[in-house]
Amino acid sequence: MGTKLTLTTSDKHTLGAYRADPAGKPKGGIVVIQEIFGVNHHIRNVCDRLAANGYTAIAPAVFDRFVRDFECGYTPDEIAHARSYLGNLNWDHMILDMAAAQANIRSVGALGVIGFCMGGTASFLAACRIPGFAAGVSFYGGGIGKFADEKPKCPMQMHFGEADDGIPMTVVEEIKQKQRPAEIYTYPAAPHGFACDERASFRQDASDLAWKRTYEFFAKHLS
Repeated sequence: MGTKLTLTTSDKHTLGAYRADPAGKPKGGIVVIQEIFGVNHHIRNVCDRLAANGYTAIAPAVFDRFVRDFECGYTPDEIAHARSYLGNLNWDHMILDMAAAQANIRSVGALGVIGFCMGGTASFLAACRIPGFAAGVSFYGGGIGKFADEKPKCPMQMHFGEADDGIPMTVVEEIKQKQRPAEIYTYPAAPHGFACDERASFRQDASDLAWKRTYEFFAKHLS
């Protein structure tokens, strides 16, 4: 359903992206932010599913700043490899990359942003620092705790698993206190990555409920 393209940021960096468009007129557009595993099969599938639900979706390859065309799966070795790049992350650069993706789909209508894991933190920062988004959704964005004093420029919805080894519920509670306008949901017995059907941590019931809430949220704010 989707196509690969190249984006250029305001600081003249070029990066890859995957864009999927609906068959008819878009309901709006959504920037999709990857996990640390690149714009892989899962992230492209997220874009395709959003397009099937009427949204233009684009996923910028934010790792292109330091490793081109990186993508991998979810075996222990692949996870360890992906984590080796975490020291290269620069949130300011990622903001520029997300803004370039936003600009690519601006003509389709109201815009949202959604991200997973690292991308869940990035989608929160996009909502805070990039004007023009009407809604933001974060799945298990544990790094939000470090930025929770920032104020989103649009409504936010967040999803966390109560059995996430990497995001203590104390951090989620702190986020709830500092982000009172946000819709924040937790899912019993759901581990990290519970919404990715390619991971061993996938939980169908939690994923279905989180996505139902996500679609309702976008339908409300991207109308």
